[in-house]
Amino acid sequence: MPISIAYWCVLIAAALPYVWTVVAKSRGERYDNRDPRAWLARQTDPRVSRANAAQMNAFEAFPAFAAGVILAHLAGVPDARVSLLAVVFIVARILHGAFYVAGVPLARSGSWFIGIACVFALLAQAAMSVA
Repeated sequence: MPISIAYWCVLIAAALPYVWTVVAKSRGERYDNRDPRAWLARQTDPRVSRANAAQMNAFEAFPAFAAGVILAHLAGVPDARVSLLAVVFIVARILHGAFYVAGVPLARSGSWFIGIACVFALLAQAAMSVA
């Protein structure tokens, strides 16, 4: 049942922001859990702030992606198409975070675009399937 691949991708997308959180907290001075925002503000390693930005962007991308997968499934979009778009989204989002942390803005923007294109494709496929 290929749709389960897309559902696993939703789970991965939900967990991805926390990967970038761990990356941010593992860099710079020792992490202070008593005041995490002040700790973040004190960091001088740009990878810390970029990992935090990757975390926030991953949180922002998640709702539209999850909605796209669910709506495409409910609208009867072929499971293989939904799963393919979901896998491409996940690969793009992993690359997005990696490029963000590494400070490669052009590649980061390209991977962001691929990810959002997958979301729009899922939503458009759902809309066309019920029209």
